[in-house]
Amino acid sequence: MPWPRHPLLFLAAFIAIIATPRYIPQLHDWRLFDWSTVGRVMDFQPHKRSLIPLEEEQARLRPDLAPTRSGAHQFVDPTGSLAPFYAALLRVERHEPGAVVKVLHFGDSPTTADLITADARSMLQAKFGDAGHGVYLIAKPWAWYDHRGFSSSSSGWTIDPATLHAQKDGWYGLGGVSFTGNPGAWSKVTLKERGQTRLTLHYVGMPGGGKVVIETDGSPLATLDTSMPRKTAAHESWSIPSTTHEIAIRVEGAPVRLFCFEFEKDATGVIYSSIGLNGTWAGVLASYTNGPHWAEQLQEAHPDLVVLSYGTNESGYGSYLDSTYSRDYREILRRLKTALPDTPVLVMSPMDRGARESGGAIGTIQTLPRLIHMQSQMAAEDNFAFFNTFEAMGGEGTMGRWYQAEPRLVSADFIHPLPSGARIVGTLLFQAMTDGYNAWKVEQMRKSLLAHRQKARSGSDGKESAGK
Repeated sequence: MPWPRHPLLFLAAFIAIIATPRYIPQLHDWRLFDWSTVGRVMDFQPHKRSLIPLEEEQARLRPDLAPTRSGAHQFVDPTGSLAPFYAALLRVERHEPGAVVKVLHFGDSPTTADLITADARSMLQAKFGDAGHGVYLIAKPWAWYDHRGFSSSSSGWTIDPATLHAQKDGWYGLGGVSFTGNPGAWSKVTLKERGQTRLTLHYVGMPGGGKVVIETDGSPLATLDTSMPRKTAAHESWSIPSTTHEIAIRVEGAPVRLFCFEFEKDATGVIYSSIGLNGTWAGVLASYTNGPHWAEQLQEAHPDLVVLSYGTNESGYGSYLDSTYSRDYREILRRLKTALPDTPVLVMSPMDRGARESGGAIGTIQTLPRLIHMQSQMAAEDNFAFFNTFEAMGGEGTMGRWYQAEPRLVSADFIHPLPSGARIVGTLLFQAMTDGYNAWKVEQMRKSLLAHRQKARSGSDGKESAGK
């Protein structure tokens, strides 16, 4: 019996389509199938989920994409500036009453979607306890704004991110966005994961300010009168049921100006606030934001650690790096040091930023290593800790490798990580934090043992002298 002609032709064409990109470099990005997976398909083993997400990603991806544990994963902190942060973690780990560690993570576009920060938050809270979600904006300044475990809808707000420099007073609250609502403006926040027990609303009190009606799951919680004799950045807090699924606010009477929500739990643990501004650069916090106002917001937050994660957008402008970038970035660091003199700051470098090279390969944008070097120098000058995200994730060409991974780990702009790529970076940050914390605990133990030995020795010497 002759073989059917058309099915054979179709099968041959299909094999050619999936095989050709493997042998023609120019078509490498169009691969439909990874031949290295054939063996795993033929020898199927039930998947065992790793407790450490990075290890799970490493096991799944091609070996050349797997970042290995090395010194590049560690914080550069020669002066031990992170010690107060580690001490706060220790109090939480010991379950001391009321112990809470607050982290403020300022970043650019990936942070607006809670990428990287969501993974760092979930892993820290799994290890040390969940004390609440932290900062969440009143409405979506960007269509992709959302945080893991949260979603929102809204109407009627005039939204002014700090990047647009629309508020002449430079007041944007802790979240970096100002929301002005006329009567009828509303927002609803859905809590996909229950357990939050405290709600704080940050706003501007001002003469003639309107009222904000607040409801939890359709039941009245409070009515906040924002009218004050003079303009003041203020906040108000309320206890909410741990079963709360939806928070709704509505403006009545007159216009109001709000900044952000803040969610907490009645528990020891970590609160990790993801504070992202889309398209931001160093000049926004250095010039567009009112310095005294931002200092007041930082001080009211009482953070145990501030993470500053900027640089991706700046790396695309070599002339900016040559002119005012250092001045702007130093101003941010100065403002942080002035507002929070006893709070550790972690300068977190940008990730790799890919660019097409003349031969078609995806390399690293030329200005990026120079910007990262500048950041590391400025962090050292102010005795701030530094994390080289670029080197930790694999160094030059990482985004090219991530783009060719199956599934891909970065979008087609070679800048914005997809969730699986962000998960790797978030895990690297978490590992650096816990490695630093563990090393600090070992050092504290060593010092304690040494002090105990010296005390015992001095006591023994005293007894001998008394005997003589």
